[in-house]
Amino acid sequence: MKTLIFRVASTAAFVLFVTTAFAQSEPLQAARLTPDELKWAPTSTGNQQAKIAGDPQKAGMYAYRTRFPANFRNKPHFHPDERIVTIISGTLYVGYGEQMDDSKMKALPAGSIFTEPAKQPHFVWAKDGEVIIQVVGHGPSASTQVQSKQ
Repeated sequence: MKTLIFRVASTAAFVLFVTTAFAQSEPLQAARLTPDELKWAPTSTGNQQAKIAGDPQKAGMYAYRTRFPANFRNKPHFHPDERIVTIISGTLYVGYGEQMDDSKMKALPAGSIFTEPAKQPHFVWAKDGEVIIQVVGHGPSASTQVQSKQ
C-alpha cells in the first residue's frame, strides 16, 4: 500500500513539474531596439502591432506596441490578464464600460498611462490622428468583444 501511495504521489509530482515547466514563457532576451527597428505587422482589427518582448499567447511577461490609424475605434472588449498601457504618441480617448460612450472617454496625450484590469471592459478611439501605444502584460492573453445590448 505504501508503495502504491508513493508511486501515485511521485507521478503526480512529476506531472506537475512537467506541466509547470512547459507553461512558462521563454526567458527575457537582451534587446536594444530603436523605433525604426520595430517590425510592424497588420492585425485582424485593422491596426498594426510590433512585438517587443515575450508572446501574449503564452504564459509570462510580454510587451508590444500597437499603432492605431486616425479615427480608429476599438469597441468594448476585455482581456483575461492585467495590462498597463502607455501612450507613446498621439492622443488616445479611453473609456471603461460595456457600451461605447463618447461621454465616458478621457483624452490621454502622449506620456499618459492607463490600466486594463483583468476582464474590465474598455474601449478606445484615435479621434485626432494616429496613435501608438505600448502594452505590457502577463499572459496568456486574448481579446473578447463585449456583445452589444440592444
